[in-house]
Amino acid sequence: MEQNRLDQQFDFFREIDKEKFIGRQTYLTDAIRKENDAEHAWHMAIMTILLSEYANEEIDVLKTVTMLLIHDIVEIDAGDTYAYDEDGKKTQRQRETAAADRIFGMLPGDQARKMRELWEEFEQNKTPEANFAHTMDNLQPVMLNAATDGKAWQEHGVHLNQILKRNQITSMGSETLWKYSFENFIQPNVEKGRIKED
Repeated sequence: MEQNRLDQQFDFFREIDKEKFIGRQTYLTDAIRKENDAEHAWHMAIMTILLSEYANEEIDVLKTVTMLLIHDIVEIDAGDTYAYDEDGKKTQRQRETAAADRIFGMLPGDQARKMRELWEEFEQNKTPEANFAHTMDNLQPVMLNAATDGKAWQEHGVHLNQILKRNQITSMGSETLWKYSFENFIQPNVEKGRIKED
């Protein structure tokens, strides 16, 4: 019985290795290669450990980190939906829910339920941990976009109103980090013309 549990866990570990192949639209700081989902998750996990002191409410850091490490695993099946892809967003929830059922379902029952519930908690964005996780999920690509002189924003012709709409919940996890992001990453790129004003 115990070996079967281990078999299930290692089957899951091999399956989630596929997350390393899921490309994102955000460039790494060298502005040459784009990051993958696993790199994105790792980066946000470290950011959460160090930036949790700025959360609006006290958070369970391990729970938040776990949430961030698993929230994009569904993209193994569903693919990455670009933040400003309005057509892709129409089917995103359906695709990602089916993926969550399949991928987390590979785990032993107790762990499958725990991971699936944590993924759903992130999606519903109603707890302090989910709020802060969304702050990290929005802040990390903005930081990288700014570090590359707005390269991806320019390639996609992104407008300020799109960024503000995408980030309308960012302050729910941390007012301080949203303010910092806007003043240091977004506004300077508007002034340089990297982000289109409306």
